[in-house]
Amino acid sequence: MKNTALTDLHISLGAKMVPFAGFNMPVQYTGINDEHETVRNGVGVFDVSHMGEFILKGEKALDLIQKVSSNDASKLYDGKVQYAYLPNENGGIVDDFLTYKLDDETYLLVVNASNIEKDWNWISKFNTFGVDMKDISDKTALLAIQGPKAAEALQSLTDIELASMEYYTFQKGKFAGVDNVIVSATGYTGAGGFEIYVANEDVKTVWDAIFTAGAPYGIKPIGLGARDTLRLEMGFCLYGNDIDDNTSPLEAGLGWVTKFTKDFVNSENLKAEKEAGVQKKLVGFEMIDRGIPRHDYEIVDIDGNIVGRVTSGTQSPTLKKSVGLGYVNNAFAKEGTEIYINIRNQKVKAVIKKPPFVK
Repeated sequence: MKNTALTDLHISLGAKMVPFAGFNMPVQYTGINDEHETVRNGVGVFDVSHMGEFILKGEKALDLIQKVSSNDASKLYDGKVQYAYLPNENGGIVDDFLTYKLDDETYLLVVNASNIEKDWNWISKFNTFGVDMKDISDKTALLAIQGPKAAEALQSLTDIELASMEYYTFQKGKFAGVDNVIVSATGYTGAGGFEIYVANEDVKTVWDAIFTAGAPYGIKPIGLGARDTLRLEMGFCLYGNDIDDNTSPLEAGLGWVTKFTKDFVNSENLKAEKEAGVQKKLVGFEMIDRGIPRHDYEIVDIDGNIVGRVTSGTQSPTLKKSVGLGYVNNAFAKEGTEIYINIRNQKVKAVIKKPPFVK
């Protein structure tokens, strides 16, 4: 198992550590509900240094990204971030990722931890453009400072005007006395905040500075458990649960980042699929009766016929009820439709609800 540059720190803070995507990661410190509330209402810090980072550089860097990405990266300007996925050649998804435009010839791609090697090999396969590719994952630390108080808590550490940064933009500058830090107005919680990219050797300095500056705001370290409950309340997809090599991006609701204004991997087949119409959809649902929906549980109709399957589910700490995501046949995808989750051979009632579950 790999460690991040902060693994020893998490252990010293009493974090419960678990294996995740090949890394030894903190799943919780004080408890998932407490950490969840901290981020929703205040500010918390995640170590997400397990994520992968690639630098693509060269005059044809954009051409390579356009070939492998579902989205139109030509729309990016310096300092802009874009969400997209890497389509495979069989109608599924290699990974979902972020593209950061540093300048006209330099891009940063941020990929999921479990897919670093797979994504690297996939993108390399299409690099007939002579683009210089560097995998900087092992040298790069990533902290996500999330919550409505994040900008206020961090402002004393940088000259970058945090409160005025637009969602999905970034700036490079001095942060906590460290040069060349990427400060990005992104995150996976729906609670607002920032993601900070910094070299491994500087991350402890940055972490300590964040906790000193954030102390008056009740800042706390947050584990992966709360990261999952926070993203689920927003209805954000998790690769490996809600999307994977065998799921259609159009069924997964990723049509909004599928741009047919250019040619990309498998674009013709995806275009044909869009024109024919999908047979099932990824939907959100809220439990009406008590019960927690888990990955791969069957979704059934009132007569017990299987009409779909759960991909993610949890007890929402904010709503005090269970919510989930899953694929269902089109006939059951409409908001307000009653469905049932097969939990230990019991039909437990739920209703289709469009995320985010928490506004």
